[in-house]
Amino acid sequence: MGKNIYNEILDNVHIGRKVCMVSNLFGVEGKIGTDLNKGLVYSSNEDRIIQQSLEEGVPQYVKQGEEQTIAEPFYPEERLIILGGGHIAVPLVEFASKTGFQVILVDDRLMFANTGRFPLAKRVVCDNFEHAIDELKIRESDYVVIITRGHRYDSTCLKSICQGEEPSYVGMIGSRRRTAIVKETLETEGCDQGRLCRVHTPIGLAIGAITPEEIAISILAELISHKRLGALDTKKRNCSDMDYEVLQVLAEESDVPKAIITVVHTKGSVPRGAGAKMIVYRDGMILGSIGGGCSEAAVIGQARQMIGSNTFKMVDVDLTGDAAEEEGMVCGGIMTVLIEDYIS
Repeated sequence: MGKNIYNEILDNVHIGRKVCMVSNLFGVEGKIGTDLNKGLVYSSNEDRIIQQSLEEGVPQYVKQGEEQTIAEPFYPEERLIILGGGHIAVPLVEFASKTGFQVILVDDRLMFANTGRFPLAKRVVCDNFEHAIDELKIRESDYVVIITRGHRYDSTCLKSICQGEEPSYVGMIGSRRRTAIVKETLETEGCDQGRLCRVHTPIGLAIGAITPEEIAISILAELISHKRLGALDTKKRNCSDMDYEVLQVLAEESDVPKAIITVVHTKGSVPRGAGAKMIVYRDGMILGSIGGGCSEAAVIGQARQMIGSNTFKMVDVDLTGDAAEEEGMVCGGIMTVLIEDYIS
């Protein structure tokens, strides 16, 4: 069986490549392949919608009469490379893995670099820091946290990072004085001053954290802020609400009948953002979410009926009315969703 479009998307994001899936629709419902066609774009082109989607990482939805365009960006799943397996790393690995990061833990001591200590890490590497950083081939979409056991190791890690491609985020633990000394030393050794200035030190948001768990939360909060809001001098990046587990199933489960529900546009306060996807099976089982409660109940029934029909439908889910109020939902916006039969 040939690759489906989601398989191609997954192949690209696995090698660190951004890709945009463009859906062109005619009308609010119709036949897939006739009134709905999809294609992939791998780089920004002259189309403003696609360019904006890829550059900002935000799904775009444009409607002109009966014609509609949906541009969904897919970014590489963010790798969080944690250098140092001490007491802060334990809660940080746990919390980060539960908020969408693909966590890689590195330490040069087997006692601190093992899967028993870090069961939720995608990968645990026991190696000297320089060699591990070289082998990981740090890329633009990566996040790197330096929380080693000492000043010398911090300096070694940061120097190795500065010799390769600059990741999206680098943060280093330590006092302002200690981190300033590391940066000054590395600058005299030839490291780029601009890159050193972009290192987040002291790491984490200032929330008065004291315990390892609190410090981990402050670090993770800064990572999420950088991911969703971007640095002060950059645009937002990867603000899609895409669930990578759903993407994985769509790529690999080609022979199981199902329907896909995708949030393509939102207005007001809604439980999930544009890009969120949910899979619905014939028996009513689901994977993923577009917000739960009445927001999902309103479309799951329609999705089940469309399985095997080779059709699609655009639906507005109104969370401002009586139904949402009766459910006790705090949201009060409108979600536009695309329901489509899954075609492998």
